[in-house]
Amino acid sequence: MKVLAIDTSNQAMSIAVLDDEKVIGEITTNIKRNHSERLMPAIDELMKDVQWQSSELNRIVVAKGPGSYTGLRIGVTVAKTLAWTLGVELVGISSLKILAGNCESSPHYLVPLFDARRKNIYTGLYQWQNGKLIQIEEDKHISAEQWAEYLSKKEGTFELIGEDQAIFKDTFERYLMNRVYEAPLKDHLPKASVLGLLGLKEEPVDAHTFTPDYLKLAEAEENWRKEHPDQLEEAYVEKI
Repeated sequence: MKVLAIDTSNQAMSIAVLDDEKVIGEITTNIKRNHSERLMPAIDELMKDVQWQSSELNRIVVAKGPGSYTGLRIGVTVAKTLAWTLGVELVGISSLKILAGNCESSPHYLVPLFDARRKNIYTGLYQWQNGKLIQIEEDKHISAEQWAEYLSKKEGTFELIGEDQAIFKDTFERYLMNRVYEAPLKDHLPKASVLGLLGLKEEPVDAHTFTPDYLKLAEAEENWRKEHPDQLEEAYVEKI
């Protein structure tokens, strides 16, 4: 199976192509530039480098969130368009699960996280068990302090993953003390190769109805809902 994997859910942009479990090529950058301007040229460059035609692809795998509202929309829109146009399978993978997938040899509970502002984070809880990545807790939007306090009541050790973990490390150390660890620097960036490998094991979704998993609504939508509590929710929900 030939797979194209796409992650633009945060500042880093990563794309990869895989032939079954063999990584054929990968491009990852971590710069503050617009993904909308760079994603399609990067895909085109990678496909040319590995001498693949788009017609050879069998599956598109995309990071479905949580993360940057704009970044998610860009990646998911491109992935859906390609899947629909090429008539190939589409799979969405949690952006947090991708980070957890970096730490295959870790003996700890894995705590991937992204800064969600105002002392909040997007996070979840994962663990590698017998070579399989298991989701222990659902992905969520929560304050860093609440999450750290919740984890402190759980036995075991915890590994923080993601570039934003440095912002909240003190909070976790305050609750977990010597039971919290920081993942190696090489594991803090999402890798589309990891995304592609995870996507091989998941069932495809309907490309037409697939939407990002924001976990938290955009501020404009939140404000609208507060001002229109009597109206149906689906009236304003914007679909890609």
